[in-house]
Amino acid sequence: MRLTEGRVLARECNEVAHRIVASGVAPIAAAGFATPKQGIFAGGSVDTIFDLASLTKPMTAVAIARSPLGRHEKLGDVLPETKGTASADATIELCLSHRAGLEAHLKLWLRENMHNTSILQEAANARRIDAQGAYPPEGFPPVYSDLGYLLAGAALARRMNAVDAGAAIEDLLIAPLGLEDDLGTARDLEARGIDMSSRSAPTEDAPWRGGVVRGRVHDENAWAITREGGSGHAGMFGTIGGVLAFGLDVLSHTKELEWLLRERPGGSLRAGFDGKSESGSSAGSVCGPRTFGHLGFTGTSLWIDPDSEIVVALLTNRVHPTRENTAIRDARPIAHDALFRAAKMLRSGA
Repeated sequence: MRLTEGRVLARECNEVAHRIVASGVAPIAAAGFATPKQGIFAGGSVDTIFDLASLTKPMTAVAIARSPLGRHEKLGDVLPETKGTASADATIELCLSHRAGLEAHLKLWLRENMHNTSILQEAANARRIDAQGAYPPEGFPPVYSDLGYLLAGAALARRMNAVDAGAAIEDLLIAPLGLEDDLGTARDLEARGIDMSSRSAPTEDAPWRGGVVRGRVHDENAWAITREGGSGHAGMFGTIGGVLAFGLDVLSHTKELEWLLRERPGGSLRAGFDGKSESGSSAGSVCGPRTFGHLGFTGTSLWIDPDSEIVVALLTNRVHPTRENTAIRDARPIAHDALFRAAKMLRSGA
């Protein structure tokens, strides 16, 4: 489904985006919902390009599912520089499901945290103390980890002979969907003539990066590793329409992506996506129990309800000018509930 086939500004979506801005959650916001039959409805700053942050992760996972890279392949076999590391035997699937026993995060952009090794080696050696020895069939207890996606994204790029994970996502996902003007890395969007300095939402005021970050990835590790490109865990940018179109594509291929979406032991984290937790989920209370999606640190979110066939998304730049604004936590479920309700009313003809 091409983005232009149903890009309608819905009053409900405008109201959701307006409340986000008016209540001080974020300076800029866009909100929307989509269904396979009715199309895409969006409101707020629909033409703004947002730093999608960790919404990059589901894009990486879906790209891997459509690539020659096998989910059971081991990191050490795809990335020779990780041979001999603590994670050499970790499979791609365990990395994507946050069950490879890796630490949640490392400040790889700070050179004093490096030990005369490559970034990939450093990430692959970051095994947790509670996750040692051989990998169980379903991996270790899940701990949400950027490092697993950094490594899986590097493996994807290596197998695709791409400059980075963002370029592989471009070839496997964005171009086939015809979303080149609405999704991509800063590098690829600018190559298509899009002025990221004016179209993208500003993120954090980071003195070490020269001030307010705009049109460049906010995530420090992604910036250190791939600059204007994309790492497996961050680096993708997009409009609300582009994110919803991606969500619709996932919704239409749930059988093909079953190995990513299946529930796994130990928590709600799947592979590429998170499931809706039984209580207190940021997805809200209106969507069904099988709903899955993801959040992004910059203030983005995508949720897909396969039973009602509804996709909702909220894009903000809540980290501008500082990441200390955490009002998005309370705002997300309220916004998602409103969007799911609007979509269900449309479906019912009310």
